[in-house]
Amino acid sequence: MPADMNDYFKKSREEGSKPPGGIPPKLFKGFDGKSSLLYAVIALALLLIVARPFVIINSGEVGILATLGKYQERPLDPGFHLIIPFIQRVIIQDIKTRVVNYSDRETMADSRGINEREMIKVLDSRGLEVSVELTVQYALRAEKTPDAIKREGLNWEDKWINPAVRDVVRSVIGAYAAEELPQRRNDIAMAIETNLRETIGKIAGDPIELRGVQLRGIVLPPKIREQIEQVQLARQEAERSLNMVKQAEQEALRKAAEAKGLADAMRIESQGRADRTRIEAEAQAKANALIAASLTQNLLTLRQIEVQGKFNEALQVNKDAKIFLTPGGATPNIWVDTKDAQKASSVSSGR
Repeated sequence: MPADMNDYFKKSREEGSKPPGGIPPKLFKGFDGKSSLLYAVIALALLLIVARPFVIINSGEVGILATLGKYQERPLDPGFHLIIPFIQRVIIQDIKTRVVNYSDRETMADSRGINEREMIKVLDSRGLEVSVELTVQYALRAEKTPDAIKREGLNWEDKWINPAVRDVVRSVIGAYAAEELPQRRNDIAMAIETNLRETIGKIAGDPIELRGVQLRGIVLPPKIREQIEQVQLARQEAERSLNMVKQAEQEALRKAAEAKGLADAMRIESQGRADRTRIEAEAQAKANALIAASLTQNLLTLRQIEVQGKFNEALQVNKDAKIFLTPGGATPNIWVDTKDAQKASSVSSGR
């Protein structure tokens, strides 16, 4: 090959390795040795972003691993799990307590897991329409979740919970007349919970745990409500009248007790006065008896002698005195009237 041709190719290679302007860029200096590693890192990052070969399961959740559409029987616990992209996928299912309210408004489930559904309308024993407000709490059993999702899919609530609740409420309410429902509310609530537990417990594999049932309200037909209100008003009036009668009876008993107490007090007082008079009379009689027993013949003779002595003394003092004798029992009463008023004296003797 001619020398000038070799010089041409050599010059061409040198010029091709330089950037325009003939200045080698510092940015790409030494790049050729690390380019393969950089490309690998970029490819791996893109793969992680697009393929996502891992899954993170939070507390209160389980994962259902599906390999080419086939579900694994054992659920994945909360944590970090690796999967094969495009071959395996994980369905995350919430197993926390779910709440469904059957009320007069229907909305989708909110962030708290509360699902609002239409109020349950059923017929009573006579065919009258009755509406029932109910709250049901339930949850999937973690170990039963893969089988439940495999059989019924992600809408298992609409296939198991809602039909069971409506059937049970219809069966229980249908045994009562509408006007009986308010008085039998507790019995109805217990019957709904018991029957719903039995119904859900009969689902194959027992995948659902029923955690609570609350009967929140029973809406009766307008005519039945009016009748019940009238009955309640009549019952309240009867109770009010009965209370008035009881109050009157209590007042009468109170007055009777007061009268009896007053009568007893008067009787006791009268008895006390009578007993006192009797005792005084008995004491006087005993005293008289003692006095009478003490008046012997010798005592009477002595008293006569004493009177005679006083009579003689009076005559000695004043011979002109007037002497009056008055009957005095065993001994007479003697009165001496002297002429000198200052010396007047009276001598007497009693029995």
